[in-house]
Amino acid sequence: MTYKIIIAGSGGQGILFLGKSLAFASMFEGKEVTWFPSYGAEMRGGTANCTVVVADEMIGSPVVLTPDILVIMNTISLDKFLPKLARKGYLFYDSSLIPPPRVKHDIRVVPVPATEIASSVATTKSANMVMLGAIIARTKILDPQSLMKVFDTGAGSSPEALSNVNLRTIQEGIRYIENKKSCHN
Repeated sequence: MTYKIIIAGSGGQGILFLGKSLAFASMFEGKEVTWFPSYGAEMRGGTANCTVVVADEMIGSPVVLTPDILVIMNTISLDKFLPKLARKGYLFYDSSLIPPPRVKHDIRVVPVPATEIASSVATTKSANMVMLGAIIARTKILDPQSLMKVFDTGAGSSPEALSNVNLRTIQEGIRYIENKKSCHN
């Protein structure tokens, strides 16, 4: 199985860290991974995006033209990347910041109020980790325990207090998706 992912938003939203955390966790599971960051010259407040490819076999290129999973944290990125999303792909977006988008019928839309959830747990700066938890819960791309190893081993390069916040907000993202599923069953 191969997952091609684009994660996009504004500089300062932790876009690259979200992608890097996903990549490290996938490596802990023995998967092949590429992580390719891109950001505007402005950095904080400018645009930022990264591609992550997670596969069971060798990856030929880190370039992602048609992602299977699109993770969007601002409206500008939604407008830019939504047309590239593959048929039957997942669109995760921060519904705290972005109004419901108009999409084709063959897209799986997953609104996550990531900023709102992060604010209730710790700080809005943790919205990226809420989103990461939601991605894992919905797609089953990896085992949540692999993500926990990222922060336990320091691979995510976060101080211990920040790692605890990240772990809590990841759990909230997972919980949000699980609660949403139980409401629809």
